[in-house]
Amino acid sequence: MKISVCIPVYNFDIKNLIIALRTEIQINQIDAEIILIDDASDENFNEIYKEASAYADQFIFLEKNVGRSRIRNLFLKHTKGDYLLFLDCDVKIDNINFLKNYLQEITQNREAEVIYGNFKIDSSYSKTLRNRYSIEREIFSGDKTSDFSVFKTVNFIIQRETFQKFLFDETLIHYGYEDYVFAKKMELNDVKFSALNNPVIHVDDTSNEVFLVKTETAMNSLFQLSQNAENEKYIKDIKVFSIAKKMKNLGFNKLFVVLYERFIKNMILKNLLSENPKIKYLDIYKLALLLKIMK
Repeated sequence: MKISVCIPVYNFDIKNLIIALRTEIQINQIDAEIILIDDASDENFNEIYKEASAYADQFIFLEKNVGRSRIRNLFLKHTKGDYLLFLDCDVKIDNINFLKNYLQEITQNREAEVIYGNFKIDSSYSKTLRNRYSIEREIFSGDKTSDFSVFKTVNFIIQRETFQKFLFDETLIHYGYEDYVFAKKMELNDVKFSALNNPVIHVDDTSNEVFLVKTETAMNSLFQLSQNAENEKYIKDIKVFSIAKKMKNLGFNKLFVVLYERFIKNMILKNLLSENPKIKYLDIYKLALLLKIMK
């Protein structure tokens, strides 16, 4: 059984991550390859990537940025593994038996086609809005679960044949919901799923200001998805979308936006940009953004 470790790279120092993976492969004598695809990073990362390439089996450089979905699909072309292990480039390995844990789960749970490994937050950035959201909404507790809703693309392994059937939606070029739609397609087609606590450490230093910009991009991505009727079955359970749709159908959307802009927008933004942001305010912010786009 061969594993292809697939890491999309963009403007991040991945040297320590690649060295940690290569070290475990050698120590535990794992049949694995490390494949990196760079999504047209800035030139000032060239020297870092040159050093990292010594520990990888392949390092492919794209001339133009192709986005979060298409770059993941490209790994099928460049890998040989029976299983593809996807990792975000901004993570650190937390366990010297990280790959071994995945192999053990595959052996013990033969039916599982997709296995999600969870993640932790780097303590240096745990109070930012981005990472508070992860802690409250994204990281699952417990040792194992079969709940597909916990899935994130930060750290998962998938059978090659399954991935060939359920590719990422390449119309989603920008930030937001590509992981949700990817997981939902598999869930609705009864793909066997398992999640275990085999986490990586997510090193995300995104400022509150930048995360709010990304949130706006995500709401645009969600609206883009909603314009295709075929996507209804994938996004109908997204809370902010279902609430926005109900409000629009009832004719409350314009009133909500007016009240938000006049009375609470400044308060919401002040909190979200503070050192103690509240996730419930982020929910309101997202709803207002989506309603303004939906008109």
